[in-house]
Amino acid sequence: MKERRHAKILELIGRYHIETQEELLARLREEGLNVTQATVSRDIKELRLIKAPSPDGGYRYSTATENAKDSAAKFYTLLSDSAVSIDCAGNIAVIKCLTGMAQAVCASMDTMSWNNIVGTLSGDDTIFVLTRTESSAAELAANLNKIVGDRHVNKALY
Repeated sequence: MKERRHAKILELIGRYHIETQEELLARLREEGLNVTQATVSRDIKELRLIKAPSPDGGYRYSTATENAKDSAAKFYTLLSDSAVSIDCAGNIAVIKCLTGMAQAVCASMDTMSWNNIVGTLSGDDTIFVLTRTESSAAELAANLNKIVGDRHVNKALY
């Protein structure tokens, strides 16, 4: 019964914009599942559902996997729109951004799960990415440069 209910919950949050436990409870009951609010609350915890921002400015239940896909898309968009140059030295990748954008790019980057990144540090227009090895920094810089393309402004400005 529990597995069936969990599957139905995942189906419902994929199909509908569900903002509250009460709304999820009502949808489950419409589907013929007689559950309590406490059961729904436990199911949300067991399924590790999160409330993620929705396009209309509100919030909706989603899975962590679905949210990770959204986070990745946001990161790549922010990086593409904001990066000025990307380079590395030793085991540190350096991302130069348009003024005021580094913190947003860095915060977005921090939501990604990359094993080779130890940590990040951001200022107003520069991000330092500490990687485990020199080759990891070089690989990261190369991959991020592919995303950004040849849009770099004149490095002489820096």
